[in-house]
Amino acid sequence: MRTLIGATCAMLMISTAAAFAGQTEGLIKKVDKDTLTLTLDDGKAYKLNAETDIDSLKPGMDIVIAYDVSNGENVVTDMQLPDSDQN
Repeated sequence: MRTLIGATCAMLMISTAAAFAGQTEGLIKKVDKDTLTLTLDDGKAYKLNAETDIDSLKPGMDIVIAYDVSNGENVVTDMQLPDSDQN
């Protein structure tokens, strides 16, 4: 029984380690509300979650994105928009 539990834990750790996390920044090129997708000026697309305030994202905005790669898609886990109070 211990061998089975140990093997299961090892497989979970390997599959978790296979997930890629990254960070990028750039200018927003396109926001697709229908597919919840954000495209940056480098042409790469990132999937947004349903809770994202899509109306606050506009083409031309500078953005920093943290993301995971899941099922071949770049899925946004966190984002930072420019501070509108700065001049």
